[in-house]
Amino acid sequence: MRLLAPLTGRRARLRWLHLIIGGALLMPYFLVGTVLVSMAGGGAGLFSSVPAQLAAFACALPMVAVSGFFPLVRPLSVAAARALCGVPPALLADGPARTRQARVRTTAWFTLHLGLGGIVSGITLALTPFALAVMGLPFSAALRESWLAAGSSVLVEPWALALAPLAGLAMLVAMALVAAGAGELLARRVPVLLGPTPEDRLAAAERRAADLAVRNRLARELHDSVGHALSAVTLQAGAARRVLDRDPEFVRRALTAIEETTRRTVGELDAVVGLLRRDEEPGSGEPGDGDAAYGPRLDALDGLLAHCGVPVAYEREGDPGDPRVVVPVVSREAYRIVQEGLSNVLRHGGGGTSPVRLLIAVRERELEIVMENPPGERPAVVRPGGGRGLRGIAERAALLGGRSEAGPYEGTDGSTWRLAVRLPLTGRPEERS
Repeated sequence: MRLLAPLTGRRARLRWLHLIIGGALLMPYFLVGTVLVSMAGGGAGLFSSVPAQLAAFACALPMVAVSGFFPLVRPLSVAAARALCGVPPALLADGPARTRQARVRTTAWFTLHLGLGGIVSGITLALTPFALAVMGLPFSAALRESWLAAGSSVLVEPWALALAPLAGLAMLVAMALVAAGAGELLARRVPVLLGPTPEDRLAAAERRAADLAVRNRLARELHDSVGHALSAVTLQAGAARRVLDRDPEFVRRALTAIEETTRRTVGELDAVVGLLRRDEEPGSGEPGDGDAAYGPRLDALDGLLAHCGVPVAYEREGDPGDPRVVVPVVSREAYRIVQEGLSNVLRHGGGGTSPVRLLIAVRERELEIVMENPPGERPAVVRPGGGRGLRGIAERAALLGGRSEAGPYEGTDGSTWRLAVRLPLTGRPEERS
């Protein structure tokens, strides 16, 4: 049985079925080929004439090749090959064939599949009953009489009858060998003809990059929104706890700030969940004007500063909240950058009461954001278990074609920490001079 496994095992049977399907798909083309052959004068005895049938088969293959150029042929062929040929799915391409190279490969596969399928199907349909009839000659007088009537007197000789079962079995084994060989040939050609082309690999890489960009964007949204809220709420709750008995008015203000912060954060979290539920189009991981609907902008900055948990001295030049001056996507990213800068102060500022200086200025082509911590309240660049804030700010700026800097402010004693970000007003790096 082990010797017959390559011929009768599950993989061999599935590949045989794949070839039979190819033969079935060939039949409409073959019938059209028979019409063409009959019109050319070969109609007499067409189905009993092997040359006429070969001519019809030859006429069918060019029509098969033309059909293979349709884009949807590849996904159908890939689905059949993945299920029946025993080829790892990673070696096969996904989606319709849209490039010339992919279509040429697909039509070569389609022609090979249907051509070999037609041959194997013909052999299977013709040889199987013949072989079984030969194997049954020694055991059926009716079969012997029918063969005598057909003029095959040799096969009813005693020596021929003794060898008939072995001859019939040899025919079936030969047929299985042909089917297994054709199936193996197709399986070896699958990665070459139905595998991804360089264009397919590039498109897959672009899809992975877009998905990664979306995931990174959502991670930044959650980090900046929820992280800031938790830092502010923790600071306010800790301060309220310390003065609970001696300053009820401060506790009341702290609880109000906690309420406002959590309410605003719930709205922002809903926006992020909306991003998760939205069907992302290719390339949607890049910033665009449509993203502005999924987060607050600079016109909502006053609410953030009022309940951020630290005193802020806010200065502005121009009108950064005007969408006609600062496009929505830049306004939205600027809000998140300010929010993350304040979160850094909350996490690392040391609890001082000196105000943080914040400047937002609309320049000729840039939006400038400068945040300075008071002396002695400098945040660390890297903290245990975190350190993603400044990196997230740099990523936001880079995606818009801007730049960011963070570190000790030059010209001071090094105790003042300064965050400076510059973003193009258009939000598109190619429009900058």
